[in-house]
Amino acid sequence: MFDYPRLQKLVLVMLCLFFWVTYFSGPVLNYWVGISVLSIIITHLITLILPFTPLSKKQVLNASANLPDQAISIMISNVFEDNLNTQGCLAEIRKADPDVVILLETNKRWDQETSTLENEYPNCVKVPLENTYGLILYSKFELADTQVKYLVQDDIPSIHTKLRLRNGQQVQLYAVHPTPPVPTENVRSTERDKELLLVADLAKASLIPVIVAGDLNDVAWSHTTELFLKMSGLLDPRHGRGFFNSFHAHYPFLRFPLDHAFSSEHFKLREIRRLSNFGSDHFPIYLKLQYEVQAADQQEPLHPDADEVQEAEEKKTKI
Repeated sequence: MFDYPRLQKLVLVMLCLFFWVTYFSGPVLNYWVGISVLSIIITHLITLILPFTPLSKKQVLNASANLPDQAISIMISNVFEDNLNTQGCLAEIRKADPDVVILLETNKRWDQETSTLENEYPNCVKVPLENTYGLILYSKFELADTQVKYLVQDDIPSIHTKLRLRNGQQVQLYAVHPTPPVPTENVRSTERDKELLLVADLAKASLIPVIVAGDLNDVAWSHTTELFLKMSGLLDPRHGRGFFNSFHAHYPFLRFPLDHAFSSEHFKLREIRRLSNFGSDHFPIYLKLQYEVQAADQQEPLHPDADEVQEAEEKKTKI
């Protein structure tokens, strides 16, 4: 979890440097040592954050043309199980009008109160649970080979399904919500890391284009996310565009990008944005991807080295 607040740490260290330069009145040697140490920390943090700014190269290129029959729009929303504003959620869904809706932390009440979406989204997969790990997937697209799997823990589901775009192209979708590394739920990141890397193996082995989406309980710049991208061969649309922080909706200084959608090199990006909050502790994330035949020749995924492959294998055998 110390991977999370890198932007916040950067701001705080820059403030420390400002106050050090402005108010320090001790020995000259100590003055310059302090400046040097703080400058090294700032430089390190900037190098970690820079890939998620427009100053860096995009991993997922912008779509070259508007091809509606080859596009898929997805809305990811951790609704916060105790949030009673289901009407606000429905209003945000209808306003964004995505092709696929992934709702997380959904229990039976959320299932019942969002069931009106079935009129617009005739294909759905529902796993309502009372443990904050329920999942509901609504889709305008036809679904096939749908499975609900419990990859690591018996009460933490993930949805694995194929869907067919308007032009007939099949896409493999994984909707996930692994446990976060926080003391109130899981003091280690072992289970989260293992689930992400197991999904990475499935994505890598897929013979059709892949999208992995959900609340991954990990920030975009963490070591685990980078390892996931390398092992899966997927791309992050945030690279070269921005943070799109989704959590915590109520504390502006403590916001992190926890809700993600990663895609294989077969897709380019039409749009990504953060939607309005409706009472959850997460903002919804909306993105629109477009399948393009030549995209795989124009985009290059990350590749693991031998040490990273070994690390991934060790993480998958823990617990």
